Amino acid sequence: MSESKKPECCNDQQAKILTAEDVAACCPRVAIGQHELPPLPYPYEALEPYIGRETVRIHHDLHHKAYVTGLNQAEQELAKQRQEGNFANNRYWAEQVAFNGSGHILHSIYWSNMAPPSVRKPEPDKPMLAWIELSFGSFDAMKGQLTAAAEQVQGSGWAALAWNPAWQRLEVLQARRHENLTSWGAIPILVVDVWEHAYYLDYQNRRGEYLKAWWNLVDWNDVERRMAYAMKSCVPLVR
Repeated sequence: MSESKKPECCNDQQAKILTAEDVAACCPRVAIGQHELPPLPYPYEALEPYIGRETVRIHHDLHHKAYVTGLNQAEQELAKQRQEGNFANNRYWAEQVAFNGSGHILHSIYWSNMAPPSVRKPEPDKPMLAWIELSFGSFDAMKGQLTAAAEQVQGSGWAALAWNPAWQRLEVLQARRHENLTSWGAIPILVVDVWEHAYYLDYQNRRGEYLKAWWNLVDWNDVERRMAYAMKSCVPLVR
């Protein structure tokens, strides 16, 4: 495809670096070390009977909050290193940014991806379904792969349905902890947490039962919203 015929989203002549003000008009910029725990979009008990009230409360108010606190501390320590010109502890704090930052991002998506059973959108619309079928062959194939990825995480981690701007298609990713085994550039649009704190009070060690229940909470309104934003990203790997 010639340069003149490239769609606007991938046309180098249309590409420009936005100012902080331009970005803030769309998505507020978070200052270094100033991340906040987002409120739940529903009451603690709203996900019952699939995920219990105490699980949601502890998971959000304690575990998620701890990642936000850890991320802020790590960013502040790195800022201090830059100011002092002393990077002796850079490795440790960089690892803390990756761990806690990924934990904060994934948890924020996780809560937003779910909705009370009575109000959630249980199935994707045709445009979303078309991308799923293009990427995986069928909805059931995607669901099976995402479920297997989550169930087969060794220890603690996540599974995610993600849009990859480099490939221009969806893919299923698996993560250990929060930050390991991920794919550069992929944008998660649907995630499921398989750390034990996400399900142990309700399902003990029966991760498969938790995953089956979780599908009854997925809100495709949110997944499709995230897909629409993610698809605006077009960063070709080569010129």
